[in-house]
Amino acid sequence: MKNGWLDNWGRIAGIALLLLGVMLSVRGEGPPPQDIKFRLSVATTHRAFNFITWEIESIARKLVFGALNPQRFMDADQRARFVLDYLGQVRDARQLTDEISRAYSNLEIADPAGATREQQRALADLRAQMQRSGLIAEAILGEQVSSVLRSGGFGALAQILPPVSSTFTPLPYLLVISPREIIQSTYQRPLVAGLTAAEQDAMEQELESLFPEKSAYVTGIGGLAAYPAMLLESSSIDWVSDVIAHEWAHHYLVFYPLGFYYDRSGETRTLNETAASLLGEWAGQEVILRYYMPYFRFTKRLPNPLTLTEEAAATSQAHFDFGAEMHTTRVTVDQLLDEGKVEEAETYMEERRRYFVANGYQIRRLNQAYFAFHGAYASAPGAAGADPIGPAVRLAWSLSATPREFLRTLGPITTLAALEAHIGE
Repeated sequence: MKNGWLDNWGRIAGIALLLLGVMLSVRGEGPPPQDIKFRLSVATTHRAFNFITWEIESIARKLVFGALNPQRFMDADQRARFVLDYLGQVRDARQLTDEISRAYSNLEIADPAGATREQQRALADLRAQMQRSGLIAEAILGEQVSSVLRSGGFGALAQILPPVSSTFTPLPYLLVISPREIIQSTYQRPLVAGLTAAEQDAMEQELESLFPEKSAYVTGIGGLAAYPAMLLESSSIDWVSDVIAHEWAHHYLVFYPLGFYYDRSGETRTLNETAASLLGEWAGQEVILRYYMPYFRFTKRLPNPLTLTEEAAATSQAHFDFGAEMHTTRVTVDQLLDEGKVEEAETYMEERRRYFVANGYQIRRLNQAYFAFHGAYASAPGAAGADPIGPAVRLAWSLSATPREFLRTLGPITTLAALEAHIGE
């Protein structure tokens, strides 16, 4: 039988070491914001996401829960079923959220708030259930990933350091502000999680009434790094187990140059992310094989071909091309704004939004701030292309005896040249 106190102290020590690493990597902020930014900050303070409070509450909740450790009374089958039941709740919550969002983009629904009252009530009840069961599911998954990591050579005295710690959490929303006369992100602020489409819409309208020269857009985001790791809610067990291990790899590497200097260059960032991805894919696959294979048949679709046949290309062209249509929209909007035709551009964007909705794309709001945010994500599919970093990291993985050896090899390396030199030794 394991010593519970030893496990808890090991977990606390790991958390303390990780937080120390994070604090050492914090960089100073710039000068105070300009007046318009200060006014925007004041206007949105009541909706701002509080990272300090989130960190304190999350760590405290994890420590208290770790002392209780209720999952120790479950066998392997009960643990797996509990996790899958929780992920089913995540799926149901997403479906309800999508139903509510569709109502707010449906041109035929005059009162979306009234039309979705029942769904909003059901969503609130479901969220309350998930709040109670989420901690147990997180703990089970953390222990499963930890067990896999130990088999990969990680851990000291059977304790993984830093401890695997992650939490399913509705991620913050992001407020983006752009001038109306030009598409440019001049202000961004993370907002509280769980904003409904109605609250997003109300906040945008309120800010645009307070700042008539500005365009506002509130949007969801993909994820944020923290400790415990903030996990995007997903109902996919293979995706979740992969991401938990992936994020743990980032936590592990923060004590090495590859993690500490993550933002130093694009090379360092790509090395770090590729290493974490390989570790996550391996550990995620092992979690599935060990704990969840009796419940599912997991198959992965083959990637799309790099080049389409003439027949496939003709079929593709016959369908609505979102990327091409949005490109046309942006070019036209930029032209109208360059000519000083702000109101005409905004009328055009609303017409185009309705066009996208009619073709199956539920865009709630299309304005200057929308383009200021989404326009920053301009990479094409297969963005790495011929970048040699990926193949080099994969070669290092294949040459490593264990996953632990792989991360310890990559840890001190921050450039492609250094990795190639190491591989060539």
